[in-house]
Amino acid sequence: MIPPIADRFVAGESPATALEHVRRLNEQNVKGIVNLLGEHYEDRDAVAADVAEYRHLVTDIAGSGLEACISVKPSQLGLDLGEDVFRAELATIVDTAVEHGVFVWIDMEDHTTTDATLEAFETVAREHGGSVGVCMQANLRRTRADIKRLADVPGKVRFVKGAYDPPADVAYTDSTRVDQEYRTLLEYAFERYDGGIAVGSHDPAMIEHARALHDRHGTDFEIQMLMGVREDAQYDLAEEYEVWQYVPYGDRWLSYFYRRVAERKANLRFALRAVLSG
Repeated sequence: MIPPIADRFVAGESPATALEHVRRLNEQNVKGIVNLLGEHYEDRDAVAADVAEYRHLVTDIAGSGLEACISVKPSQLGLDLGEDVFRAELATIVDTAVEHGVFVWIDMEDHTTTDATLEAFETVAREHGGSVGVCMQANLRRTRADIKRLADVPGKVRFVKGAYDPPADVAYTDSTRVDQEYRTLLEYAFERYDGGIAVGSHDPAMIEHARALHDRHGTDFEIQMLMGVREDAQYDLAEEYEVWQYVPYGDRWLSYFYRRVAERKANLRFALRAVLSG
């Protein structure tokens, strides 16, 4: 059972609880990005089990009438076992999702997986004419070149600041510089992309920057935030913009919860405030 503080960030341990959470979100005009928790598998059976659950989840979403999609992690789909394993399992999920009209996001993990992730994304995106998206991290020095490479690839790109702790030779470590890069990446995307932009940030300054760019260029975009963080702001933004909430579930919730708290102490304050006021 997930304790009260953690359940602000994780929608239970089963697909049913995750989809019920999405149903409540939809009532607030917020859509759900459903993620089965799991990563860095070194056992092929564990990979196969999660792939099977994702395929069932896709059919459940398609049959539910909910406004929802899914998000997967490369290491959850066997990247640690080999790029060929990851590509094959990703293709299996995307094929099923495309058949049922469900969008698939590919999360970005640490910087050592970037090449494999982008190559796999580009392959499935071109094969299916979209229907998939990938996450890009503003703290990586390479990202400016990567978003130029992806400009003509069908699909979507989610821009985040970066949750991992890469070395200084591959990443910007100063938060002010990361904010500057985030703004620059958004400016390029709003000018050069034909929609397909997801602003994955809880930072009001970054969201406001995206809104200003939208007003200037008319480029479509969506806002993505995590479950349990600034949810009132999500509901308010959804009155005017397309808003998606990242909805994780599963029995591997403990490491995910600790990561959210470790990333920003404010996340723990959000959770505690919600518990105390609930």
